Amino acid sequence: MSTYPVVSTLVIALAATAALTMYLARTGRLRLPAGLAGAAGVGPRRDFTHTIAAYQAMGYTEFEHAVADLARRDPAVRKTDVSGGKNDRGLDVLVQLHSGDRYLLQCKRWKGRVGSEEVMKINGTYRDIHNCVGAAIITTSAFTADAECTNAMLPKALRLIDGRGLARWASGGRPPWA
Repeated sequence: MSTYPVVSTLVIALAATAALTMYLARTGRLRLPAGLAGAAGVGPRRDFTHTIAAYQAMGYTEFEHAVADLARRDPAVRKTDVSGGKNDRGLDVLVQLHSGDRYLLQCKRWKGRVGSEEVMKINGTYRDIHNCVGAAIITTSAFTADAECTNAMLPKALRLIDGRGLARWASGGRPPWA
């Protein structure tokens, strides 16, 4: 370092910048272009940061965007729109596939269990109001037995994805529409 102080300082600065960039990309705070993401060990099928604890630590809106980002990984997805909020009629994320099919995703970043009321609400809106062929309720927690029973009684059951299912999806598992 004393022989080449300028070069040494530049090398240290570049190494620190690369380390910071990789850290931010792995924690989801920075999105890298596809080529760089693979080189940094980040990208589809290698998501180390989206554990249940990370999802639970997010705000509601941030969780909806994280689920939309998760959906965008699937090559079958053409487009996703986040539209959660008050009076969203059960639609937090709209997934449009290349096939033309539309799927409604309702995101519940809850500590308590999701009950049958939510299942009935989504079942009552996803086809007729949002023109979707399927729907999923995605939660960081779990579903009540009554919610699962209600879902089983539906002519076309919703996909109920609990915290463990969300972790599997984030780790490269199948998306709700597959």
